[in-house]
Amino acid sequence: MNLNSLNNFKHGKNMNNNMNKKLLKTVMLATVLTTALSACKSTNNGANNTMIKTTEPLTLKRIYQDHEFKSERIGRIRWLQDGSAYMAVEPSKAKKKDKEGKEVNVGKDILEYDPETLSSKVLVSAAQLTPKNSDKPLKIDDYTFSPNRQKVLIYTNSKKVWRSNSRGDYWLLNLQTNELTQLGAGLTKGKQANSQLMFAKFSPDASKVGFVYHNNIYVQRLSDYKISQLTNDAGKGIINGVFDWVYEEEFLIKDGFRWSPDGEKIAYWQLDTSGSKDFTLINNTDALYPTITKFPYPKVGEQNALASIGVVSLATQKTVWIKLPNNSRNMYIPRMNWSGNSKQILVQHLNRKQDMDILYLADIKNGNVNVMMTEQEPNFLDAIEDARWLNNGKSFIWTSERSGWRHLYNISRDGKKVIDLTPGDFDITEFKAIDEQSGWLYYMAAPKHVEQRYLFRSKLDASIVNQRVTPEKYKGFNRYYMAENGQWAIHSHSSFDTPTTKYLVKIEGHQRKHTLMTNDKLNAKLAKINRAKTEFFQVKAQDGIVLDGYITRPADFDPKKKYPIIFYVYGEAWGQTVQDSWRGNAYMWDQMLTQQGFIVASIDNRGTRAPKGQNWRKSIYGAVGVLSSRDQSDALKAMAKRWSYIDTKHVGIWGHSGGGSMTLNMLFRYPEQYQVGISLAPVADQLLYDTIYQERYSGLLPDYADGYKEGSPITHAKNLQGKLLLMHGTGDDNVHYQGSERLINELIKHNKQFDFMSFPNRTHGLREGKGTTLFIKTKMTNYFEQYLKTQ
Repeated sequence: MNLNSLNNFKHGKNMNNNMNKKLLKTVMLATVLTTALSACKSTNNGANNTMIKTTEPLTLKRIYQDHEFKSERIGRIRWLQDGSAYMAVEPSKAKKKDKEGKEVNVGKDILEYDPETLSSKVLVSAAQLTPKNSDKPLKIDDYTFSPNRQKVLIYTNSKKVWRSNSRGDYWLLNLQTNELTQLGAGLTKGKQANSQLMFAKFSPDASKVGFVYHNNIYVQRLSDYKISQLTNDAGKGIINGVFDWVYEEEFLIKDGFRWSPDGEKIAYWQLDTSGSKDFTLINNTDALYPTITKFPYPKVGEQNALASIGVVSLATQKTVWIKLPNNSRNMYIPRMNWSGNSKQILVQHLNRKQDMDILYLADIKNGNVNVMMTEQEPNFLDAIEDARWLNNGKSFIWTSERSGWRHLYNISRDGKKVIDLTPGDFDITEFKAIDEQSGWLYYMAAPKHVEQRYLFRSKLDASIVNQRVTPEKYKGFNRYYMAENGQWAIHSHSSFDTPTTKYLVKIEGHQRKHTLMTNDKLNAKLAKINRAKTEFFQVKAQDGIVLDGYITRPADFDPKKKYPIIFYVYGEAWGQTVQDSWRGNAYMWDQMLTQQGFIVASIDNRGTRAPKGQNWRKSIYGAVGVLSSRDQSDALKAMAKRWSYIDTKHVGIWGHSGGGSMTLNMLFRYPEQYQVGISLAPVADQLLYDTIYQERYSGLLPDYADGYKEGSPITHAKNLQGKLLLMHGTGDDNVHYQGSERLINELIKHNKQFDFMSFPNRTHGLREGKGTTLFIKTKMTNYFEQYLKTQ
């Protein structure tokens, strides 16, 4: 009996009026049991979906407010250099009583774990981290042990600088004397320099600590805490040991100084930002009158900071400047390190076009340089990594795409002997570790499935190459936090539908010694949900290039019906959406959308950071957004041809940042295919973004002005036909709110109706402020429900 029949039965239709209540109860019970059993059975609907036990539907409140599907976490871990143990920050077992007499934790301890036995001992207790005249221990934002483990630096009271909390307080704990001392005393007229120190780190012998304070470099001697100022010229745009916004964002470097191996000198970056124009952010809400923040931000075609490298002697406090040929504001210094000794540093000098990187060995006595090697490519270099020195500087590990694929090479100091350690038609995706004693190099790759990741290794002499370490049973996405010597690792494994588990593994033989995280509670919750399964697939673009994607169909999918489809897109050079990995709340939101009758999908177009070779990534050069948007359009056409249940009259797309830009391009360039789009924090006009990123992929403006115009969504705004929801934070220091305002003007000019939401003082991630994430996801869900749902 179906539910309609049961309803009629309950209301007296098609039944004998004299039927007694007992029979009615029996029929109802049988029906409920039959329905429950059917829901628990697995059904094959031809789309690789599995019906699991039915429960209450997913809601935004459950996902983003109650955080029902939050993953487990393990504490911050530090491997010892020799791999013999690791350290973790955990709640202290010590208790104290509060004012009401209840027992409460006293803070956190730093523990040491034996990876073989998982036995632990307290290295630093919360009591040891409690300053005099205080009853509260320091909050541990980060920590660093000296090489001899007799001292520890505690980073606390940190404040945000651009992306991360890189300015704060540093305390030194002497484990032999149990003395706890805040560093930097006396820097501000005898008062403590609260939350003003940056990047503090031990000298190699742990007798001193170097740090940056107000853009100058200082050293504090730990025997008597005497402070010496090593640079004195900060101000009027000059900064030492730190970076401007664009270097930090696009070259991924924050800490701008390096101790020499002998501890007698410090090599550092100096940037003269005075030539870069300031960008202004206005905060209208946090005070009675607006407040203004200004910072140097070179936009496309504008003047960069001038970068230089100096080496300062602790004994003389004098700097020797490295004499880089033709150094100017049109050159970058993206990497620098000591070259396996205390006599020379290796400096990478990159031209503004970013297609040539010259490696110089510099003599620190006089600043003279010699060319060691030049890395050059036709379009741009995007594998800018530090050289990793071997055998006391006799050779180094280098990342290059010179073969057409991203490989790791062992190169002699003179640059003449070059050994490819990862030969083959595949990309390495990440360098992991070097076990120099055993002669192994470890790295991540996915030679057969670009959506997955596995650990591989090669011998440093290439006698054995591309040996897979991750066992076959860990299908999906694997990550490894490895000890520096490659002996041990914390292994994280997940897949698209499976939350992350973490194991402690001995790398030789991939021996799983201990399970650190199971996510059993989350898995139990997921087991009660009627989840839709995801299929990875491939389609071809119009020129035959293979595009990778995933598609998630509703759990109760019926191939005879038509379904609206929502694409999640990024599409830029810094991301890959099609990955077989756990996505947390993003996955749960997609599941909620499928419960509401949507298909969810994603495609990686050319230019994305998929491990598919140099040609794949660099084919978009000179016209970012043009070929990539065509690929997205081609993929939709191919999918609709393959799967007739895709309702091509109800196609939605959304993305954030680069994905917001791609969303606009799809709505504006292919309005006949995409009916609804949600764009968050987009680059509407490429001329408004920063020099390092945009010029790397789009070329220099004088040479590629047409490409900038054609690739920018604002150029095509007049073509909008569908529904657009645009959202942006007014405090976005990365992709400026300015771009959305220009786009708004362009849409108004052409009378193109759209919806808009600004978020006061939110930065690029649009996360700040209580309730922001829930609000955004609610607005997005309602928008797709209102304008995309099949009526």
